[in-house]
Amino acid sequence: MMRAGDRLVVEVGPVAHGGHCVARHDGQVLFVRHALPGEQVEVVVTDVGRKNRFVRADAVAVLTPSPDRVEAPCAHARPGGCGGCDWQHASVPAQRALKATVLREQLARLGGITELGGVPLEECVDVVAVRGDEGGLGWRTRVRFAVGPNGKAGFRGHRSHEVHAVDPCPLTSAGVQSIGATHESWDGAEEIEVVASSGGDRTVVVEPAKLGRRLPADVNVPGLRGRGWVRENAAGREWRVAADGFWQVHPGAADTLVDVVRALLAPQPGEHLLDLYCGVGLFAGALAADLGEEGSVDAVEASVQACADARRNLHDLPNVRIHAAPVESWLLSPTASDSADLVVLDPPRSGAGTEVMDAVLDRAPRAIAYVACDPASLGRDLGHAVQAGWRVASVQGFDLFPMTHHLEAVALLLPPSR
Repeated sequence: MMRAGDRLVVEVGPVAHGGHCVARHDGQVLFVRHALPGEQVEVVVTDVGRKNRFVRADAVAVLTPSPDRVEAPCAHARPGGCGGCDWQHASVPAQRALKATVLREQLARLGGITELGGVPLEECVDVVAVRGDEGGLGWRTRVRFAVGPNGKAGFRGHRSHEVHAVDPCPLTSAGVQSIGATHESWDGAEEIEVVASSGGDRTVVVEPAKLGRRLPADVNVPGLRGRGWVRENAAGREWRVAADGFWQVHPGAADTLVDVVRALLAPQPGEHLLDLYCGVGLFAGALAADLGEEGSVDAVEASVQACADARRNLHDLPNVRIHAAPVESWLLSPTASDSADLVVLDPPRSGAGTEVMDAVLDRAPRAIAYVACDPASLGRDLGHAVQAGWRVASVQGFDLFPMTHHLEAVALLLPPSR
C-alpha cells in the first residue's frame, strides 16, 4: 500500500480532467501533476485515498521529457509551490491540445457523444485561443488572492492552505499589477479581490474593508473609497458589474463568446430568446437588437445583485424582461413563457442539470447555445439532451484560462426535426 512521501518512477499516460495525467504503478492508478503524457518521471506521493482508491502524486524529476515540455514562466509553478496553474510546463499549443483531449473525453464518457454529424470528435472538436491572447500570460483582469498569516496576499498551494507570495504573477494583467495589492498588509482578511476592468476602473475588494496605505489614489475600495462597481466594455456596450460580481476574467472572452453564440443561433427579428443564468445581461443585451422591436428576451438570474446590474445595463432595451429567480424555479413557474425560439444556457460549473434541461427542451426552441465552463457538466447535460432525441450540431472549446486546466466551450443543440 502506498503512503504519502513514497517516491516512484512511472511512465505517464493520458491527460485527465483536473490538471493532471494518469499513470500506473503495480496496478495502482496515480493522478500525477507537473507531468506530460509520454514522459518518464520520478514522483512523490502526496495523497492516498481511502482503501487506496486513488493516489495523487507530483512529478519531482523528469527522466524522459516530452517534446512539448518548456521552462515554466513562473518559478512558483512547481511541486509544493503555487496551485493556481496546471500547465505552465507545457507549450501553449500543447496546453490547448491537452484541453481538447479532455473536452472530447468528457463528451464521450459522460455524454455518449463520439461524433458530430458523422465526424469523429478528434476531427471536429478543438480548443482555440481567443482574441488578445499574449502567449497565455497577462490575461487575468480579476484576481482573488488569499491572505497569509503575515497579512500578505498570495496564492494557495494545490490542495493546501499554505499561501505563496507570487509577485508579480505572470498571469495577471498589467492593470492588476499596477494596483500593487501584493505590496500591502491585509491583516484581518482571509481574501482580497483585485479588479482592473476594461472600462478603466481599478478596485480592491476586502472584507472587512481596509485601505492599504500605498494603494494609488484612484483605486476604489468598496465601503471606504469610491464606488462598489466597475465598468466593462463588450459587444459594443458598457456594462456595470459589481466589483465582486461575475465577469469573464480574460479580456477577449466576452466578445468572443457573444460572437460565437450569435453566429450559432442566428437570431431573427421577431423571435423570443430565453437567456438563462444571464448574469449582468451580456447575451440578452448583445442579442436583443437582432430580435428587433417585435422580438423579446426573458433573462433569468438567481443573483439579486447581478439582476440589479442587468436592469441598469439594459434599461434602454424595452424588449428585455429580467427575472430575479433561480432558473429551475422560474422555468416551472406558471408565469414563465412556455415556449421560446432560442435559448442561451450559461450555467455555473455544476451545469444546468436534468430538471432545467427538460424544462428547456420541452419548450421546443429551434436552437440552444450552451456555454459551459466545465466539460464534465457539459458532457452530462448534452448527453441528456441526446437521449431526448436532440442533436449536438457543434462543440467548440476556447482557451479562456491559459496555463490552467480550465476551458470554456460552446455547444449548439438542435431539435429532433432539424
